[in-house]
Amino acid sequence: MEITSSSTSFTTCGMILGLAIAIIIAIVQPADARAFFVFGDSLVDSGNNNYLATTARADSPPYGIDYPTHRATGRFSNGLNIPDIISQRIGSEPTLPYLSPQLTGQRLLVGANFASAGIGILNDTGIQFLNIIRMYRQFEYFQEYQRRVSALIGSEGTKRLVNQALILITVGGNDFVNNYYLVPYSARSRQYSLPNYVKYLISEYRKLLQTLYKLGARRVLVTGTGPLGCVPAELAMRGTNGGCSAELQRAASLYNPQLVQMLKELNSKIGKDVFIAANTQRMNNDFVNNPQAFGFTTSKIACCGQGPYNGIGLCTQVSNLCPNRDQYAFWDPFHPSEKANRLIVEQIMSGSPDYMSPMNLSAIMALDNSTP
Repeated sequence: MEITSSSTSFTTCGMILGLAIAIIIAIVQPADARAFFVFGDSLVDSGNNNYLATTARADSPPYGIDYPTHRATGRFSNGLNIPDIISQRIGSEPTLPYLSPQLTGQRLLVGANFASAGIGILNDTGIQFLNIIRMYRQFEYFQEYQRRVSALIGSEGTKRLVNQALILITVGGNDFVNNYYLVPYSARSRQYSLPNYVKYLISEYRKLLQTLYKLGARRVLVTGTGPLGCVPAELAMRGTNGGCSAELQRAASLYNPQLVQMLKELNSKIGKDVFIAANTQRMNNDFVNNPQAFGFTTSKIACCGQGPYNGIGLCTQVSNLCPNRDQYAFWDPFHPSEKANRLIVEQIMSGSPDYMSPMNLSAIMALDNSTP
């Protein structure tokens, strides 16, 4: 009699626990929301570098001054970054940095951010930042993530979660500014002419994207580089008469079309539109070339920094700091302000084929939601 009672109690407790877990999953990740994974560099890093011994960090004021908590989080922004805003737009919780101790249990089902400031397509990019999560390591963490989720929802559930997820990858800019052009006569610039270096980068990026596909990625937003020569840092260091750096602009204009072509070839080989090209150079150029049309007073001077265009050194507590961040296209010498990030995401969501190829994110969401 006692054994039966204990067995019944144990079964009831198990059912209650199972129901509670199901409710938690529903609360953390609504039924129609999809997991979201982020790979790349400082444009999309949400705080992984906070946990690393590196100088490539944004974990002190005034970073985060306009974030909801008004605290520095490791995002290279005054507020939200591009992944945060995409999460808002697709109805998902913001993804936590993979190294965050808070990323456990059911929060794993929302997705994860593996990005790390300073990294590039190539492993020798950003060597001055020492301990950063290079692309191969981001993919190793993604595999580890999948093992952790399998323990929660099983291998089939994990495969489905990853296959149905949205993925953002933003990498490539550092391969120019923190490698090829880092110092005069850099090792890579002695090894390759610029056109040949771009071809090499594209071939290496192709391998990374093929690996991502093998790891289960089926919807991947791939951003190009922004207008590399027009950020405040490059205006201060390489600009001529207040103009953009011609050499870095040439690099971007060589790289971005070849990236789009490579993505088309990959999709053709796979037989599906897995990789979506986001023309972030054009998105940025819109407000860089005509800041007033987008409500900015300047696209040349960073809000936070020092020296010409506030483009020298790091954004710190002793830097010049603008009172109204929404009037500045650039927050610091290299990174857009939250307002500029919102303009970029608006184009990712609803931009024409000139901005999003072969389709924008709204079209992707509608298509995927209509597919059983």
